[in-house]
Amino acid sequence: MDGLNLLRPRWLGALPKAGEGRSLVRLASLAVLGSVFVVGCHLITIRVLRHFQQAQDIGNLLAYKLLSLLMVTSFSLLLFSAILTGLTKLFLSRDLELIHSLPVASESLFTARWLESVVDASWMVVVFAIPVLAAYGRIFHAGMLFYLLTIIDLAGLCVVASAIAVLAVMLGVFLVPASRLHGLVMFLGIAAFVGLYVAFRLSRPERLADPETFSSVLVYVEHLRGQQAWYLPSTWCTESLKAALNRRSLAGIMDSAMLWSFALFLSGVSRIVARHFYFRAYSRSRSAPVPLFRNTPVADIWQRIFPMPGTFRGLFVKEWRCFFRDQAQWSQLILICALVVVYIYNYQALPLDKLPVRTEYLQNLLAFLNMALAAFVLTALSGRFAYPAVSAEGRAFWLIRSAPITVRRWLWIKFGMVFLPFWLLGLVLVVACNLKLDAGAWMMGLSIFTMTMLTPAILGLGLGLGAAFADFNIENPTQSITSFGGMVFMILSASLIGLVLMIEAGPVHRYLVSQVYHHRPMGLWHWGMFGLSISTVAAICAATLLAAMRYGEKKLLQ
Repeated sequence: MDGLNLLRPRWLGALPKAGEGRSLVRLASLAVLGSVFVVGCHLITIRVLRHFQQAQDIGNLLAYKLLSLLMVTSFSLLLFSAILTGLTKLFLSRDLELIHSLPVASESLFTARWLESVVDASWMVVVFAIPVLAAYGRIFHAGMLFYLLTIIDLAGLCVVASAIAVLAVMLGVFLVPASRLHGLVMFLGIAAFVGLYVAFRLSRPERLADPETFSSVLVYVEHLRGQQAWYLPSTWCTESLKAALNRRSLAGIMDSAMLWSFALFLSGVSRIVARHFYFRAYSRSRSAPVPLFRNTPVADIWQRIFPMPGTFRGLFVKEWRCFFRDQAQWSQLILICALVVVYIYNYQALPLDKLPVRTEYLQNLLAFLNMALAAFVLTALSGRFAYPAVSAEGRAFWLIRSAPITVRRWLWIKFGMVFLPFWLLGLVLVVACNLKLDAGAWMMGLSIFTMTMLTPAILGLGLGLGAAFADFNIENPTQSITSFGGMVFMILSASLIGLVLMIEAGPVHRYLVSQVYHHRPMGLWHWGMFGLSISTVAAICAATLLAAMRYGEKKLLQ
């Protein structure tokens, strides 16, 4: 009961207050944008599943394999999110000192914070998964049991992931010296990323595109029917939903019961461990962290190579030192490097020579689609680094306001400091993949141009909306991406990427058809349309950058 009472402030804070019309408008806007996104995911999944069903004999097997991949990926993402959220809720929140002073047992306090972390770490994955699973129900004409098990199994998967993450966090904080707590964040982040990659690669999805790697069609079909690792909770969830799709009610209920029995067992174990170790681990986490980089001459060397104005130099040194003193930030550079390596490797592993499509056309088409994937990677990184950059100033923001510098110039200096590394990263993703795909010089130039236009627009959206929805009292600025402003940034950035590719798609298709298949060479009209499209892209990206930065400046000055 004490644990539920500790959750009351969170429940009451989530309710709209009387007279707060602005909160209602935000809630309604987010509901509309979220509904559009969910409906889009649902319709796309329906189209993919219908395309699978056109393949005789193996259509349903491919759909089941996609369902398995969805569950494995969702479980891995839940683990990663639960580790970071659990560490923040149980050990790093600013209100923990006040809560621990209350006459409440540490076990009840742990239960309340753990339930809160389950919701915070899981809601985004659930929102993405439900429209996809609903599409399965429509295509397979599933009964009500499937939709019921969908809710039950997703909830069980969230509980299992959060319980495993909390046990790992408590053990890690108790064993690792408290002064190296932020180093634990780096270790857990790398471990979660490696676990996600290994779990995804164990399913070997590229084998589905290359039946010739199997000795016969029967072996290929048998591989599609093959079950995932039986010990993974995602497998139990997959088997439960597959049974419900095939109207095998008893089998689906049994698999769901297995998942929830494991979830309840882990929940009980975590409470027992928390009863003996949580408060001791929390006490160890109170000592100050030791920065890895106490004094680094890199900033001084950079200043000598590239002289900068006094104001920019001061802010540059401040941002550089704050970044490398926080292990939770610089450790993510390792994850970014791993992401780039895996990203490029996946393009190298594509079996292009096995597909019944002209290689030249397919290579250039994949290079064109790669621009969207690279832009989405930049969007995710902007949500981690650019969007919370203003909120990270915290209560010291008054120093910026009292300094002899305008808010506009301060925002543009922040933009200038992150633009170069983000632009170089975008170029690496598109140029390296184009080289792996052996795309033409024309596509290489278009890719470089598009990333050069999209990168500042995405960063401008991140910084501008991060300034407009800045929260200087937030305990962890990186969590601001899950707020209303963060969701608006993600949706607008994805919409911008889709709009840019839609504008470029027509001229690109026309050029590829004329060059690869030698059908109707491009005339002056087609080249004019191509020039108009890239000019429109440049204008849209420039307008987005300027409008977002201006909007952020206006909100900060209010």
